Amino acid sequence: MDFSSITFLFFLLPVSVILYYIVPKRLKNAALLLISLLFFAWGTPEYLVLIVCSILFNYFTALEIDAHRRGKRMGSAKLVLTVSVILNVLLLGFFKYYGFLVENLNAIFGTSWTASELPVPIGVSFYTFTLLSYLFDIYRGKAPASENLMQFSLYVTFFPKLISGPIVQYADIDEQLKHREFSWELFGSGAREFLIGLGKKVLLANLLGTTFYAVTALPLSEVNFVSAWVGALSYSLMLYLDFGGYSEMAIGLSKMFGFEFKKNFDYPYMSESITDFWRRWHISLGAWFREYVYFPLGGSRVGTAKTIRNLFVVWALTGIWHGANWTFIVWGLYHGVLQILEKFVLKKQIERLPKLLKQILTVFLVIIGWVFFFSDSLGMALSWLGRMFFFNGIGDAAALYYLGGCWLLLLISAFASYPLGAVIGNNLLRRGGIWKAVSIVFFAAILVFCLACMMNDTYSTFLYAQF
Repeated sequence: MDFSSITFLFFLLPVSVILYYIVPKRLKNAALLLISLLFFAWGTPEYLVLIVCSILFNYFTALEIDAHRRGKRMGSAKLVLTVSVILNVLLLGFFKYYGFLVENLNAIFGTSWTASELPVPIGVSFYTFTLLSYLFDIYRGKAPASENLMQFSLYVTFFPKLISGPIVQYADIDEQLKHREFSWELFGSGAREFLIGLGKKVLLANLLGTTFYAVTALPLSEVNFVSAWVGALSYSLMLYLDFGGYSEMAIGLSKMFGFEFKKNFDYPYMSESITDFWRRWHISLGAWFREYVYFPLGGSRVGTAKTIRNLFVVWALTGIWHGANWTFIVWGLYHGVLQILEKFVLKKQIERLPKLLKQILTVFLVIIGWVFFFSDSLGMALSWLGRMFFFNGIGDAAALYYLGGCWLLLLISAFASYPLGAVIGNNLLRRGGIWKAVSIVFFAAILVFCLACMMNDTYSTFLYAQF
């Protein structure tokens, strides 16, 4: 079930809010846990037992690690941590990478093994990384081991962040799990943020998807310069508005239940470098890899050669995390190479460039990377890139048709990807008076238009739900 579905908006959301606010304070976490498990079971009911077992295993494992750490038995704590990390990663790998592994082993050894297609549990990459961060933090003494099974279960399964994050560290949510106070201001802020995210998803990302999928449905031989760029630009904006919109909806929903999470996107297409882009794009995932992979390897404090090695490891893993395809691995390594060039080869030259030129260059490089991200194979990615650089003609009637039909949508989507609209809206909202009434009409209009689009069969699932 997605946040932009009729079922969620007219059933689970109102039921969740009503149930949460009518139960006594001592039962609010229990109500949220029940709702979250229902949300999970709605998507993949066959895996409800799996996530419950995973929660129980990691809950007791963390207590064991904490007991060894407090008893100064760090060797035993490390052993328990290592075994638990391996088991969590194996579980993730089985569901996400088993088929990919079998396919590549067949190619290498000429075998013909078959891999059964299993449905992937919703949010498995996100809740696995949530559990791993918890175990690492307990081992390092950076977070308290929860002795309350219900609170820990809610931390793992809390439905706003279950499908596509953000990935929340336990230390950031521990006190909120124990004590939350209702605030109309926070609830209203959350509702507005949810509607903004819903609008980005339904009114922009889904429509961009119509253009993108129409272009990519063409035979590659018919894709030329104009249509290739229309496809790449549509996807770049669609992915941000889809995933960024989801994150706003998730954070907004969390506020409606009294939780406050850090933002997961910070207008990434304003970035002045690839390094800056990854401080703004999927912030919680970048922070996870820095905290639990890059820094433990030594970060950038271990000399140039080892820093380059560390970056390659992080970006290879980032690519693999996104999916079981060589295109994702190449996409991750592409970003790693760009960051290495920025840090060690072109740093002074980049610093001398005007700000606007740095932003344009960064967006251009990011779009090139997205071609690998959306392609089914490396061959498709390379062919698409070739057509983006004149290798199949500039354009034809079909390409101009696609451009003519979507140029206004691309402009509006680009505007929504920058902060000017949000700045203007927040300033007007702070003035109060008539502007408060205008804002109510504005958000009501977003909801009405979204519902109209959703009932007109333009609904589609969140792109990052597959990761």
